[in-house]
Amino acid sequence: MAPTLQVHSVNVGTAQHLRIGERKILTAIGKSSTPGPVAVGRLGLAGDEQADLSVHGSLDKAVYAYPAVHYAFWQTQRRERGVSLFDEPLPPGFLGENLTVEGLLEQDVYVGDRLHFPECVLRVTAPREPCYKFNAVMGFAQAGRAMAIAGCCGWYLAVEQPGSIAAGQTATLVPGQRGLSIAQAFSGKFAKHAR
Repeated sequence: MAPTLQVHSVNVGTAQHLRIGERKILTAIGKSSTPGPVAVGRLGLAGDEQADLSVHGSLDKAVYAYPAVHYAFWQTQRRERGVSLFDEPLPPGFLGENLTVEGLLEQDVYVGDRLHFPECVLRVTAPREPCYKFNAVMGFAQAGRAMAIAGCCGWYLAVEQPGSIAAGQTATLVPGQRGLSIAQAFSGKFAKHAR
């Protein structure tokens, strides 16, 4: 039986200004859950924006998927650093992902694998790389390093067959050549941070 992935939440957001220290930067990391089917085009989800197309967005990084199971890790990280006052649960989309997913992790997904949803097909392309904006949103300067050490990065997807996607849908994973898992690609890129 083919492995499957379940969509817990579909999240979109627009670019907004965020103050980091003395700087004011434009970011679209803030995503929120959206109901009903959302159109998926070659450059991503309808109603979603990316602020820095050199690192997010484009044909190869049109959609970002993140495993919901990692949210417990981030909640603990924030609580231990006193960032989260009431230990409130983080809402889907908090890590900037378009799809909050269940069923597959970084070691289960390989570059070139395809996810066949009922109305669209997405192809796995690369791991997400944390940046200073991620640190700012998470509330502590070492968030990117924590992601590098834990390997909980999620993955980018290209849109092979446009259509629509909705929370509750299941996608079947169709293996590609299986040369490099997302976990391997990410650890190779960030080995220096784990020292």
